Amino acid sequence: MNLHRRHVLGMGLAFAARPAFARDRADIARDIVITWHRLVLELVRHTATYSPPVAARAFGYLGVVTHETLAATDPALRSLGGQLNGFTAPAPEAGQIDKSVALHHALSVAVLDLFGNTGPIGQRAHGALSARLGARAEDGLDAGIQSRSAALGRRVAEHVLAWAATDGGAVIENMGFPLTYPAAARPADWLPTSLVRQQQMPLLPDWGKIRPFAMPTGAACAIPAHPAYDPSPGSPFHLAAQEVVEIKANLTEEQKLIARFWSDDPMLTPTPPGHWLSILLDIAERDSLSVERLGSALAKLGAAQADSFIACWEAKYAYNLLRPLTYIRRHIDPDWTPLLNTPPFPEYPSGHSTQSAASAEVLTAIFGEDFAFDDHTHVDEGLPVRSFPSFWAAAEEAALSRLYGGIHFRFGNEAGTEQGRCVGAYAKALRTDA
Repeated sequence: MNLHRRHVLGMGLAFAARPAFARDRADIARDIVITWHRLVLELVRHTATYSPPVAARAFGYLGVVTHETLAATDPALRSLGGQLNGFTAPAPEAGQIDKSVALHHALSVAVLDLFGNTGPIGQRAHGALSARLGARAEDGLDAGIQSRSAALGRRVAEHVLAWAATDGGAVIENMGFPLTYPAAARPADWLPTSLVRQQQMPLLPDWGKIRPFAMPTGAACAIPAHPAYDPSPGSPFHLAAQEVVEIKANLTEEQKLIARFWSDDPMLTPTPPGHWLSILLDIAERDSLSVERLGSALAKLGAAQADSFIACWEAKYAYNLLRPLTYIRRHIDPDWTPLLNTPPFPEYPSGHSTQSAASAEVLTAIFGEDFAFDDHTHVDEGLPVRSFPSFWAAAEEAALSRLYGGIHFRFGNEAGTEQGRCVGAYAKALRTDA
């Protein structure tokens, strides 16, 4: 059952008319997980506070909710309690449990909490989907099983949400932009590139301090220093900026498409981490993954994505490096403009590169080195499907897209990729089988 974003957000009116789920209980459980996550990808683009780091955090907690609900119903699965920072395993429920019902109630509670500030259309979509999926999950089940399963799902979600509330990232004020921020003190320091008043301050400067999922601290995947700021022609920094200028001047149509395909702008798309979540959901549908395998993959991918933004933001604000646009206009061409809009936060390293590499590290460990897939993420926006021979091929293209877009130096992409490998290694080491 392939639900695209336009259909999912319109569930308040249209979902009840769609075909029923498959009859097999295992298929129902998987479809419930996929459908809730499809709704989340749409809610991200319609909830103002959901910048990429905030979206990745939500995906991480939803992945944990999914896996922990399954682990509480299946002795063959291992809880992430004791593996994730500060997280303890939820208590199991006595008696027979139906995993479809438990998953539905767990995800309904978690999504409503994490997206409590979404707009009225999103709220109606949540209500319609909750009623529809609940009726389908509970159809034909004994009342006692329904009640126990629903109670377990709600309890697991509440347990994870209580843990989430203590990570330091639960409250987003002013859409993540601080009211004050120290003025640039060095020539290399970040300066705003947007005319939007709110974006005269950088996004989420303290995000690197929130509690990670799998890596020990935000600084656990530190990166080496970037080339020294230098306005002199022929210096490594100037050459890196000159490369950005020359690439922009000679972009092919394919390179422009790559830049736009991976841009994943907030409020217009499901964001960069949502792009990788969309890839996983498509694979789950294409290959009919078991709900247990999907739950494990969602937990590991979610942890990797959440941690990648914590690690990347920790480094971004430690280095506080200006964007190519600022340097190029200052030292090379005062009228130069990039292909893509420059995001309102420091350059080094590239967040796209960090989170794409972390995602590729995890998904490669799950599915294999040469796992081919098609990426349908932006079909609804009129962009073509792109096909990749492996997750790393996609991650490398995602990193390169930021150079094509004119918003990162090559060294920022390369450092982000290496940082992402480190972040992904922590997440892929999580044990989900007993």
